[in-house]
Amino acid sequence: MAPVRTRSDRSAFIDLPHVLHRQEPLWVPPLRGDQRRLMDRRAHPFYEFGEAEFFLARREGRVVGRVAAVRNPNHNRFHGSKDGFFGLFDCVDDLSAADALFTAAASWLRARQLVTLIGPVTLSTNYECGLLTEGFDLRPAVEMPYNPPYYDRLIRDCGFTTATEMLAWELPTTVHEDRKLTRLLRSGSERGIRIRPLDMRNFTAETDLIKEIYNSAWEGNWGFSPMTDREFDTLARQLRPILRPGLGAVAEVDGKPAGFVLAVPDLAPALAAANGRLHTWGVPLGLMRLLRARRRVDRLRVMVLGVREEYRNRGIELRLGMELSRNAQRLGYPVMEASWMLADNRRANRTMRLAGARVIKKYRICQRPVEPLTRPLG
Repeated sequence: MAPVRTRSDRSAFIDLPHVLHRQEPLWVPPLRGDQRRLMDRRAHPFYEFGEAEFFLARREGRVVGRVAAVRNPNHNRFHGSKDGFFGLFDCVDDLSAADALFTAAASWLRARQLVTLIGPVTLSTNYECGLLTEGFDLRPAVEMPYNPPYYDRLIRDCGFTTATEMLAWELPTTVHEDRKLTRLLRSGSERGIRIRPLDMRNFTAETDLIKEIYNSAWEGNWGFSPMTDREFDTLARQLRPILRPGLGAVAEVDGKPAGFVLAVPDLAPALAAANGRLHTWGVPLGLMRLLRARRRVDRLRVMVLGVREEYRNRGIELRLGMELSRNAQRLGYPVMEASWMLADNRRANRTMRLAGARVIKKYRICQRPVEPLTRPLG
């Protein structure tokens, strides 16, 4: 067990999931360039306030596991907690290897006076997180995790319990045609409520507006970590090339921003076609495969839908969803996945059920003390 220190170590860390899961037809290989940027302490905005250590487990010279240990001061300041996180976990089906990884992560966090180990969380809950527990027969949506079923057993056998659970909902883009929902909205108060599309011509101003709504509307959620300006701006720049007009909308009440929804084409099949690389020896083979597969994408992922607390219970979430449904259908997308939503978020899940959605995947985030285990593994 050793931390990543050399360029060779970093390559081994990035390559491991490709080695472990390359025979899994539904796994979507992450782009290696994205993984390098995620680990780049000099460039990624998370490292302006947080820190992470990356560990590799080897047996007889062969890499058998990896994990990141993460300290997020912004999370702990916001929640008044002493939580540490683990992410980027991949491991062969071997309990001793998994235990060695979690022991290394816990030891690193304990040295920083943190008391709880929570994950899988990649840097923070604003990035990819969660352990897939149901829905192994489905391809993950873009920026959602996929793991073999045995990961759940390994993590539990290493002393973890459930911290929270999340859901992925699937619904057709015919929600806006539902007469019962239309009557329900008409019976409610529409006074002062306006739903408008995102203005892509004023992208910077819209990004600032959405940032303000996001950090307000999500602050009551489990595990929320406020995004810094540079984190949010970096994410917005990454998403901009795949955003399509009509797939984002802002709700205003008496001219004040109240909520927003944002969906993106589910590029998971296109990323799978790229197989982790956009360029091979300088030739854009993966990029060409991605662009070719992108033309066949017929699903959306609803990444965020939220309303500020003071404007809730006025049907705004449903109005945003119906506006998105109308535009998605017009653009040729028959189905969308809303992910993820906390399983105990009754209001959001009630809205999904009202819209005729069904749960298609479940995820879990786990926790355990950073102190060494006092009971046998398993």
